Amino acid sequence: MPTFNIDLAIELITKAVEPFPKAGLFELAKEGFGSPFQLLVACIISIRTLDEVMLPVARQFFAQAKTPTEVSRLSKTEIDHLIKSCTFHERKAEQIFQISQRIMTEYNGNLPCKPEILLSFNGVGPKCANLVMGIAKGEAKIGVDTHVHRVTNRWDYVQTSNPEKTLLALEEKLPKKYWIEINRVLVPFGKHICVANRPKCLSCPIVDMCPKVGVKLYR
Repeated sequence: MPTFNIDLAIELITKAVEPFPKAGLFELAKEGFGSPFQLLVACIISIRTLDEVMLPVARQFFAQAKTPTEVSRLSKTEIDHLIKSCTFHERKAEQIFQISQRIMTEYNGNLPCKPEILLSFNGVGPKCANLVMGIAKGEAKIGVDTHVHRVTNRWDYVQTSNPEKTLLALEEKLPKKYWIEINRVLVPFGKHICVANRPKCLSCPIVDMCPKVGVKLYR
């Protein structure tokens, strides 16, 4: 099979996902909730939680408190009440509380958008850190979630067993101009077309390019 044409794939998929809702963090940034702190909080809320749930929860939370200073004034119980619709809300409330307290005591209320600092917070992994830096600051970072991992492996563009390894493989292979874009494009693509079970290959704009690695049933 010829080499996978990533430029054509991104071009065609970008057009195909236009009718679908944007990936959650990109949508929040568009709505004005694009600070590093806001995106970090939203990403924590989003863990194991669908965007359809995360977005209204994040909006409700930011309506009450949207800066480290404002959040630091809330109790863990108040934070938990605001985000109770998301999964693992009690654990996430604790994480958000501790992050806001650290930002106040260690960084004078302003979150530095640096990988070593973002990754030092409990519950923050490479996906969240990279999405925050990519969306908030435009830094070339790849946010690998389940959709990016699944789709790029189906393409045989990478051959990896988990999102962490997919991140490393994409950093070696993916052109930097797509490092931020890959998440924005593949999240709606993975949610609506290249879904986990029985992907809609017959509706896919790159069906003829895709080797469909691991796909047994499709429609």
